[in-house]
Amino acid sequence: MLARAARLALDIALPTLCVSCREPVDGEGVCAACWTKLSFIERPYCPRLGIPFVYDPGPDMLSMEAIASPPAYKRARAAVRYDDVARTLVHALKYQDRADLAPTMGRWMARAGGELLDGADMLVPVPLHWRRAWRRRYNQSGALAQIIGRQSGVKVRAEVLRRVRATEQQIGLSRAQRATNVQGAFQVSPDRQAEVQGRRIVLVDDVLTSGATLDACARALLRAKAAQVDVLVFARVVEIR
Repeated sequence: MLARAARLALDIALPTLCVSCREPVDGEGVCAACWTKLSFIERPYCPRLGIPFVYDPGPDMLSMEAIASPPAYKRARAAVRYDDVARTLVHALKYQDRADLAPTMGRWMARAGGELLDGADMLVPVPLHWRRAWRRRYNQSGALAQIIGRQSGVKVRAEVLRRVRATEQQIGLSRAQRATNVQGAFQVSPDRQAEVQGRRIVLVDDVLTSGATLDACARALLRAKAAQVDVLVFARVVEIR
């Protein structure tokens, strides 16, 4: 009773604010107004890349991106489009120590990635280089993976994949520069290769932009003889056509 009273007093003194507009909010993450601005990705979408279609082109129809430049990973799914509210959530989680947002974001991801999680053997968060992890103090992809693991029952294996080379920030780089930047940056730990071999793996990250980082991670896992690699992110960039 004392603990509940203390929490109530704290909520009154310091009300929870919407991470996007900073208005008081009853619950987690975003207020009702900002919730309506989130663009959740629903069918119809490309079965390979999860890119939403404006209209339903029929079953098994791939997007132009999937046909022109298919990635190493098998499928990708995202909870929301990377718009203004989604960007604010991602940046707060990644750069502002708002780990309290991970449960909400992770639950949305688990819902969006249900078909990927069904039958998956493990969740592997995209790793940070140790120097960047030390500066940030935690890996936002790992925090999201832990929530998805609790929701789905799929085990998290953060130690399987390592970032063996520090890379530049991908922000501001072209698609070709992004691919070059992360080439050879990831490696399956030698003592973990037996865990990867023949397994269906779901890579977890916060945002899919060009897909270069996730593609490099998938290639490293496939070189270690993973049976299949899928990708699950919170938000993905969707070009307006």
